[in-house]
Amino acid sequence: MTSIHFRRPLMAAFALILLGVSATARAETIDTSARQAIIIDYKTGSVLLEKNADELMVPSSMTKLMTAYLVFEKLKEGSWKLSDQLPVSETTWKKHVKSGGSLMFLPVNSTASVDDLIHGMIIQSGNDACSVLAEAYAGSEESFGDEMTRRARLLGMKNTNFRNASGLPESDHLTTARDLSTLARRLINDYPEYFPIYSQREFVFNGIKQGNRNPLLYAVSGADGLKTGHTEAAGYGLVGTVKRGDRRVIMVINGMKSMKERAEESARLVEWAFREFENYALFKAGDVVTDAEVWLGDAATVPLVAGDKLEATMPRKARRDMKVTAVYDGPIAAPIRKGQPVGKLVIAAPGINTVELPLLAGADVEKLGFMGRMTAALKHILWGSKG
Repeated sequence: MTSIHFRRPLMAAFALILLGVSATARAETIDTSARQAIIIDYKTGSVLLEKNADELMVPSSMTKLMTAYLVFEKLKEGSWKLSDQLPVSETTWKKHVKSGGSLMFLPVNSTASVDDLIHGMIIQSGNDACSVLAEAYAGSEESFGDEMTRRARLLGMKNTNFRNASGLPESDHLTTARDLSTLARRLINDYPEYFPIYSQREFVFNGIKQGNRNPLLYAVSGADGLKTGHTEAAGYGLVGTVKRGDRRVIMVINGMKSMKERAEESARLVEWAFREFENYALFKAGDVVTDAEVWLGDAATVPLVAGDKLEATMPRKARRDMKVTAVYDGPIAAPIRKGQPVGKLVIAAPGINTVELPLLAGADVEKLGFMGRMTAALKHILWGSKG
């Protein structure tokens, strides 16, 4: 049966039944035709699927997620406003007008608001919009690429190097599926006020209406982002996210052979992630997990409480085989202060990585006075008691 164990390395172990019935349980396995792929749970960060997730790949227009992240930061800190007008330089116009890439169709030597440029970048995937934003931010797109890379490292994107703001093919402009999932999670978390733009299906600028290229928005319930990408070298890619109820999953796939394959494969993988996995709230911060014996304290025991909220993502069937182990060196010597780290809670189940949560003392326990310590020592000598 599913059980909670209390393991005290210096003493004998003992166990207590928690809930459920034992069973061998794993999520139904699934393969993908994507060259690189990863699916994570937004709330817990658990990886549900990965394939070549750390393999270097060309990010194509999925690059624009980092451009947006830096622009959103400018808006949040107040140095830019949505109404600010930014110039469309001849350099930018010439770079993109004959490139064959996706455009917002900004006229040369015109201006456009930051608001319109953001919508053009996200919905229309405008490479020209990205260059205008990059030049206004850093003076040149090359300098902006350096800043993108620097910030990527700070976000934990260890294997990413950006050379431009739009994702046009350029040597050493590379990332990984895992790094893009990290970026997507941070973008959703850090800038919820701008995230809804990603779910808009169309945008009109300069009299030209263009639709959002994200296939999930048109076919999958709860889909609300994020960004497609395509170059000949990379194939068809997508950073997608879907929210249903309290759950959100983030998916990165790349290397698909066609738009049709990208649409069908992304929808199939998302449905699998919601069907096979669920989030389970195991402990809230402050929940009492067990009581530990105290050595030479004015109380015989001290409650051990969860230091943080613990929610785990696991295959739906795996919960029946979940094992929860409290690990601490006991008895715990007084004095003990409430909130003092005294051990850890280890959660293990088939199909998930082991999760650890700090265990804290739930109360103060003072050290016994001289006579109390003498009495405890005598009892230990005579009967082996440690109380």
